[in-house]
This record gives sequence, C-alpha cells and structure tokens, in this order.
Amino acid sequence: MGVSRRFDAFQRRHRWAALPLAVVYKFVDDQGTYLAALLAYYGFVSLFPLLLLAVTVLGYVLHDDPGAQQAVLTSALRNVPVIGDQIRDNVHTMSGSVVGLVVGSVVAVYGALGVTHAAQHALDEVWAVPRAERPGIGTAYARGAFVVLLVGVGVLATAGLSALGATAGALLGWGDLARWATTVAGLIVNVSLFLLAYHLLTAHRVPIRERWIGAVTAGVTWQVLLEIGTWLVRTRLAGASATYGFFGIVLGLLAWIYLAAAVFVLCAELDAVLARRLHPRSLFSMYPDDRDTTAADLRAYESYVESERQKDHQTVDVRFTDEPGRNASH
Repeated sequence: MGVSRRFDAFQRRHRWAALPLAVVYKFVDDQGTYLAALLAYYGFVSLFPLLLLAVTVLGYVLHDDPGAQQAVLTSALRNVPVIGDQIRDNVHTMSGSVVGLVVGSVVAVYGALGVTHAAQHALDEVWAVPRAERPGIGTAYARGAFVVLLVGVGVLATAGLSALGATAGALLGWGDLARWATTVAGLIVNVSLFLLAYHLLTAHRVPIRERWIGAVTAGVTWQVLLEIGTWLVRTRLAGASATYGFFGIVLGLLAWIYLAAAVFVLCAELDAVLARRLHPRSLFSMYPDDRDTTAADLRAYESYVESERQKDHQTVDVRFTDEPGRNASH
C-alpha cells in the first residue's frame, strides 16, 4: 500500500502521468467496453451489406472496367488490413444487380444508422449529456444519416488517393514517395472524419478547439494500427486464410471492428477529460470507501448523476458528506 500511495501522490503532481490514468478511469466509469461492443456489433452488421452495396454501385458505374472496380475495392479494404484481402476475395461483383442493390441498401442503411445511433449514445455518455437534453429519434437518425454520407465520401476519397498513389508509384517509379504521400493524405482524411464525427454526433455543441486533440490522436492511432496490420499481413499472417478459413475471417473482423470502436471511445474520453478538467483522479477512486478524492473525482461523480436527469424541469443536487459546504446544484 505504501508504494501505491507514493505513486498516487506522484501522478497527482505530474500531469503527464495523471492524464492517462484519468482517461482510463473515465473509460471504466462510462462502461466504455460496453459502448465499444455496441459500436462493434452494428459495425459488423453493416460492413458486408455496405460492401455489397459498394460493389453493386461499382458494377453500374464501372461496368466496362472490372480492373478499376477491383482497384477501388482493394483500396477501400486497406482500412481493414489484417483481413481485408480475405473479405475482398469473398465479396463478388453483382454486375449491377437490382436485387443486390435493394437488399444491400436496406440492410446497409439499417446497420450504418445503428452505428451512428450507438456512436451518439457513446459520446453523450462520455460528455455526460443529461438524458433530457439528448436528441429525439428523428433528429438522431437525420444527424446519423448525414455523418454516414460524410464517412462514405471520406472512404471514397481515401480509396481514390490510395489507388492514385499506387498508380503514380508504378508509372513514375516513386514507390516509397507515393506510399508516404498516400499515408499522409489518408491521415489527414481520417483525422477530419474523426473530428466531424465527434462534433456532429454529440448533443452538446462543444467547441472544435476542445475536440481536435482526441481527433488527431484517434487519426494517428488508426494510421499506426493500419501500418501494423499491413506489416503483420506481409510478415506473419501469410497463409492464415487457408489455415483458418471463413471462421478466422469473422473472428478477425470482429476483433478489428472492436479495436476501432475502442479507439473511437477512448479518444473521445481524452477530449472530455481535458475539456472538463477531470484530472488528476485518485488512484483509489475505484473503491467506494475511498475518501481521499480529488476535485476532479468530485466533478466526475457530479456529472454522472447529472447525466441521468430525465426531464427538462427536473433538478439534480449532489452533496458529499465529507464536505458539508460543497453543494452542486443543476
């Protein structure tokens, strides 16, 4: 216990040590693993219908150029590097099938709007938005549809940049330069998408300046994960498809989507902790009988209670018995 107390005192004095601990504690307090799991579920439900829809649309737009269809699909699946090749090999063109377009559209819209609805719920939990102030179902789905459209444009832009970079590298011999330029461009697009999602999907309109750190962190983290995944495919996972088959594809896909959802939630927690000064936290705040709480602990606990306010004419008061003079009224 003496070592723990010394570490607690140390991290309270040093922001660089207190911030990661506060983000993890906020993630645990908000049940971040369950929020990420909900996002992963809808992401899994929507991915294959979205691919079916994309392939069908490509069948219409690029009907006379199967090579271009495959290039765009391959570039888009670069965002799932560990199993993207296996998914690509199991999604086949519908040649502009009307049935594929209708079925893919319906299921893809259901899954995609489910993702945005789950993301709105997660971000409202992260920012402790009172339930009385969260948007109604119509507003939530309209906002979600707009974000889906933006993400779709971003994915197409990333795929186009990747295909363009590969073509330029092959024609001009700028292999490494083209790859680095494509990576930087993709990073900028990813950061922009994270920033827009964080800004548009939260009920409370927090200024952009309080969201950019999480967006940049999420974009960079995602890019690093993509590079690690690509390296794993080249050096460690060759032949994994033949060994594990479609079962391995499903498990890998679920793991990859959950990892992406966890990054999304954790980086949103980073923004909330910084904006609301929810650090340093007590190392022992996870224990209900801990009384050596910090001011950040108390602000966090107040926000959790406030977030449960159900009516706009409801008032929530928070008091802590150890500080009889402290009274937060909302």
